[in-house]
Amino acid sequence: MFFLSCKPSFKDSSNRFKEGVFEIPAGKDFVKETIIRKDSIQISKYGDQIDTLSIEWKNNFFYTLKYINPKNSLQKDPMYIQINKFRENSYDFTVKIGFSKFKKSGTVIKVK
Repeated sequence: MFFLSCKPSFKDSSNRFKEGVFEIPAGKDFVKETIIRKDSIQISKYGDQIDTLSIEWKNNFFYTLKYINPKNSLQKDPMYIQINKFRENSYDFTVKIGFSKFKKSGTVIKVK
């Protein structure tokens, strides 16, 4: 009997996703979005819109986003993001808005 170990070539930690420049590629449920994160702030640019949000990490797999200056009633609700899978420079996520049943999934890619 022998054991085979497969060790990933990167450290499985969300810390590398807490600051930097990221992108959500355009796809079925998303327009292309560029994200800049620093400390507890996230700046999101999509189309000709720019929004500033606060980000609070609950643990390595879950964080909450809140619009600092909501432009409509939907933006007043927090967004709960669950990280489902890490890769070397990206992660898959599911987002839920407030206490609604609305959910969608996507991928965030770290570009810087």
